[in-house]
Amino acid sequence: MSNIGLVIEEKPADIGNFLVGRLLPFREKRAVGPFVFIDHMGPAALKDYQNMDVPPHPHIGLSTLTYLFEGSIQHKDSLGSDIEIKPGAVNFMTAGKGVVHSERTPEYLRTTDKNLHGFQIWIGLPKHMEQSEPTFHHTEADEIPTWEENGIRYKLIAGEILNHKSPVPTHSKLFFLEIKSKETQKLNIGEALFGEVAMYVLEGSVNIEGHTFSGKQLIVAKNAKLCEFEMAENTTVYLFGGEPFEEERFIFWNFVNSDKALIEQAKKNWHDQNLEAFPKIPGDDDEYVPLPRAILKGTK
Repeated sequence: MSNIGLVIEEKPADIGNFLVGRLLPFREKRAVGPFVFIDHMGPAALKDYQNMDVPPHPHIGLSTLTYLFEGSIQHKDSLGSDIEIKPGAVNFMTAGKGVVHSERTPEYLRTTDKNLHGFQIWIGLPKHMEQSEPTFHHTEADEIPTWEENGIRYKLIAGEILNHKSPVPTHSKLFFLEIKSKETQKLNIGEALFGEVAMYVLEGSVNIEGHTFSGKQLIVAKNAKLCEFEMAENTTVYLFGGEPFEEERFIFWNFVNSDKALIEQAKKNWHDQNLEAFPKIPGDDDEYVPLPRAILKGTK
């Protein structure tokens, strides 16, 4: 009996002037554990006149996690955070009842050639935190736990697993784990996993039950406890997963919540530019991403 539940092909999505590969949500799989949205950005080679510019936009009911392999993003938010995200560091912003942020190429890189490559992830919040005050936490690359066992190198970007815990302040039981091999290795990690799990192959390939998988695919296991695979040499994979929520999470545009009424209110608040619900970003308040008319239900 195969443990391969679903193979999701990365599909291109436009986020302004930048194309990303969308992995979640998928029509047959809306979430993996608490992970409700995963975008693979790049790898992109940007010319001296090309920059990432995602103007101020809102979120509710989720945490955003940004993790870069290459390049740099300047994060600013309505809490007053203003920080450059560099490879290996983790930006973790919890929207709660509402936050606004922007993501841009830093000023000092805007007239030079540069690369950009990484993950942008949304993690749903437990129901009791969906209306919490927003928070922001930045974890530097050298604070992320890394270790080696039997020739396999591990990095725990977020969550808790294999007797290690990341300092990223997540709000539910989850794991976001990087695994790297230099040589061909068999790995049986199922006993350490919990909830649901999906694997993304960034480099190289893996063999699962006689099937070979390489880049641009998210492989969702039917049973995390049966997670067993062989990594080819020089392979890098990421495991995303954890305990799913009891209640369904609804996603409309940039809003995630278990209560559709709160999403409708957030749409109206952003459309009306209600500054109590969604304050301006200090130093980046000249523009914003308008609410798409297509999702503006019952609002004129």
